[in-house]
Amino acid sequence: MSEESDSLTLGVLGGMGPAATLDFLAKILAYTPAEKDQDHIRVIADINPKAPDRNVPGSDTGHVLAEMAGALRGAGAELLAMPCNTAHAHADLIQRASGLPLIDMIDLAAEAAAESGAIRAGVLGAKGALKLYREYLAARGLGMVALPPDRQEAFMETLYAIKGGDLGPEAKRQMKAYAAELVKGGAEVLIAGCTEVPLVLEPQDVKVELVDPADLLARRCVAVCLGYETIPQVGA
Repeated sequence: MSEESDSLTLGVLGGMGPAATLDFLAKILAYTPAEKDQDHIRVIADINPKAPDRNVPGSDTGHVLAEMAGALRGAGAELLAMPCNTAHAHADLIQRASGLPLIDMIDLAAEAAAESGAIRAGVLGAKGALKLYREYLAARGLGMVALPPDRQEAFMETLYAIKGGDLGPEAKRQMKAYAAELVKGGAEVLIAGCTEVPLVLEPQDVKVELVDPADLLARRCVAVCLGYETIPQVGA
């Protein structure tokens, strides 16, 4: 625990993208039971939009994230969170470099999908995130439904438009259409496998349960930082 309070200090590897990080921080604030400033969790956030694009093969994302994690530890962080699905491909490197536990957002979402009772989960995410979710879901006995290649390409175009600040009706319409395609393809639960997805897609927009990994991550961070749940083991 930090010397300043009886709660852990949370370090956030952010900026992937900035709007999704701010949304995550707002969730942390909303889920923290507090009557005064001092009741809140201390959060040290590195909102680094200069981190290489996780969706570009050969980018040096892992080493940049490892450096960010080490700096967060040096600043006083005792626990890490990263509101970016695709970047979790570098989770092990981040933990080894910092020596700090990282709450696994992919694991939280896959577990929530399994607890829904579904057999097949649809995932809206970038290619790297889809690979992670396929593995995590399979480990729980769930199949994964993804968009066909041409629609996945269209999804990425919508995603980058959202990253560019487009949260308008057309972006929302397109995201609802992608979600509907996954449900039509057999998805019984839907995972927002990119943190930009919930910026334009709401639970009422989907006919099945919508799992928001960033929301689950925020709730878990609050619980662990306040001591309601045990801190995860590094490398677990």
